[in-house]
Amino acid sequence: MDNSTVEAVNRLTARWAARSTDARATEGTVFTAAGLWPLLALLADGADGPARTELQEALGIPADEAAGAARELLTALDGVRGLRAATGLWARRDLPLEAAWSARLPAGTRATLTGDEDTDRKALDAWASERTDGLVEKMPVEVGPHVELVLASALALHLTWEQPFSERQARPAHGPWRERRLRGLAVTHAFPRRIRVARGPSGPVTLLLVPGALGADVHLLLGEPGAAPGDVLTTGIAEVTGALSSSTAEELPIGAAGPGLSLSTVDSTRPEPVVRICTVAFDIRAEHDLLQRAELFGLTSAAARPGHFPGISAVPLAVGSARQSAVARFHAEGFEAAAVTAVGMFRGARVVPKHRVRQAAFDVDRPFGFLAVDRESGLVLFAGWVTDPDTLTDPDTPTDTLTR
Repeated sequence: MDNSTVEAVNRLTARWAARSTDARATEGTVFTAAGLWPLLALLADGADGPARTELQEALGIPADEAAGAARELLTALDGVRGLRAATGLWARRDLPLEAAWSARLPAGTRATLTGDEDTDRKALDAWASERTDGLVEKMPVEVGPHVELVLASALALHLTWEQPFSERQARPAHGPWRERRLRGLAVTHAFPRRIRVARGPSGPVTLLLVPGALGADVHLLLGEPGAAPGDVLTTGIAEVTGALSSSTAEELPIGAAGPGLSLSTVDSTRPEPVVRICTVAFDIRAEHDLLQRAELFGLTSAAARPGHFPGISAVPLAVGSARQSAVARFHAEGFEAAAVTAVGMFRGARVVPKHRVRQAAFDVDRPFGFLAVDRESGLVLFAGWVTDPDTLTDPDTPTDTLTR
């Protein structure tokens, strides 16, 4: 993948993480900027004015490079072992799409919206379910006769652990899970470098690398009690992307080395270090209305009024909905995650600028003359005078009153 694109997507992930969680959060969440970024890039490619500027700022790359970057990103994502990536475009049959924009779209589904809510819903939901292996069953977008275009992406990741966990009951002694019977996961290995501690805005964060058997891994992040989730996530993002330094469990001193991490010396029959991991399984689903944070994703102007996307269609369009449905499952044998992101575009009338202008009123309410003049030569062809205009024969015909 192109490094500049990867960095841009990661920056969006970090900003989303910082804005999507706070210390008072009581529900888990899962999201993917990698599923949203290509859609924003394709919108930017067809936008102009403030919408193009805002989308460009959210993307972190020039808008004229966005479509190419989106294609390359999606191609690269689909090449990652264990990961499926797909895009789809559905448009009303009578919506004219600009050929240049259509030609720059990534390879993927091209289909027609009928305007019938039930028919379109079934087709879109079937696409979402098939592209995510059933993890996301519904397309997160409005449908109906008011929807002109739907642009969507789907990501589905399936990992098996390089070394599976064993499952056991866990009953935490402290904290918000105290005395709850949880589905615990445990594993022992000899790789202390997989555990790191980094320091972020809310203090230290312990990171655990859980390698997948294919081309992707999972990192678990634990902050201090009371640390803001957004701070923990952004610290983790900075560390795994190389923007923040950390120390491994083999480098840290004996004792309480980080959140949840204790280092000691023990007797063993083998010369290798011992790493014991105890965590819990999870299954999270989340729904994100992206327009609730429109400024974060560069969608403020795009959703405010139609007419910002002449590069997509001559018909004035506005972003009417932008949503993401995501799921993540962490269990003894592996990890599954999927997301479908969809943008729905609605038709609207062009907004005509209003101006203060001079008005001239001319009432013909008495005998008058007329001239017929040749435009090119100025020759008067006919001249006349009117003293007896035609009378109204239909009394129900509306008329203007020509009196002052």
